Amino acid sequence: MQSRTAHTGRRRILLAGASAGVLAANPLRARAAGYPERPITFICPWPVGGTADQTMRALCVAAARSLGQSVVVENRAGAAGMLGLKALASAKPDGYTVGQIPISVTRFSQLGSVAIDPLKDLTYLARTSGQTFGIAVPAGSPWKSLADLVAAAKASPGKLTYASSGVGGATHVGMEEFALAAGVQLNHIPFKGGAEALQAVLGGHVEVLVDSSSWAPHVQAGKLRLLATWGDRRTVAFKDVPTLRDAGYNVVVDAPNGVGAPRGLDPAVATRLREAFRVATASPEFTAACERIDAPVMYLDGPDYQKYVSTVVDKERVLIERLKLKELLAKG
Repeated sequence: MQSRTAHTGRRRILLAGASAGVLAANPLRARAAGYPERPITFICPWPVGGTADQTMRALCVAAARSLGQSVVVENRAGAAGMLGLKALASAKPDGYTVGQIPISVTRFSQLGSVAIDPLKDLTYLARTSGQTFGIAVPAGSPWKSLADLVAAAKASPGKLTYASSGVGGATHVGMEEFALAAGVQLNHIPFKGGAEALQAVLGGHVEVLVDSSSWAPHVQAGKLRLLATWGDRRTVAFKDVPTLRDAGYNVVVDAPNGVGAPRGLDPAVATRLREAFRVATASPEFTAACERIDAPVMYLDGPDYQKYVSTVVDKERVLIERLKLKELLAKG
């Protein structure tokens, strides 16, 4: 009995020593075992106060609870989300820098305007939510419907102005796709994010706003009029407002975004983050933030998210050619 006990003790010591030796030989694995040991930076590639900023902050609060460390949002806006994404892709892959991945990287990478390969330069952690895009005008606008807007644009080609969150982003390209379908020419006024575009329209500097739900509280307050949304079905909050498809235009834009990290992330750290953001996506904070702006939760785990991005790369290749986006970007 005593011999068996001694043997068991020696075996435990040997196993413990072996494990310690493995960790010592592999410092990345050692760090992963204690991860996270300090606060994590979350790069939001959009301005403070916009719809993406609101939902990502709620997501980070919930993720921090699972991780046991703060997840601190750092806004790096500009270039339709690509400035922040470049900062994310070039960060050290140690698990302490994560961020939102705008799906428009699948377009910009093929247009040559950002040196990021979305299928090689990023680690995908979770697809989180889609966006409810819409076309809105000030309450005092003469345009009461989308048909009115189209008629005005046809009467004055290239004169009617619309504000978007940036050149080549989902709102810009989506509006140009609609303009092509409607047979009109519009005057695009780009901003650094949806929050700035919203203020430009509320201030009377631009005639039309295209954005993802920043218009919602202002429509409800009677300051803006929503003419159409871009999803495949009408929104819960604005059931009386037609989709572009309802209005006769075969255009659907939802542009789901997600969370990622630089390539080269330790698999054990990636697994920890994937689980944290899986839980966070289902959290009351995040779902409530999405409901406030009528954004659908569209969760996918990291590997499935990457497969989805691969399909979008193929779709964008077709869209770039059909809309002649390289020429469009050159005009701004």
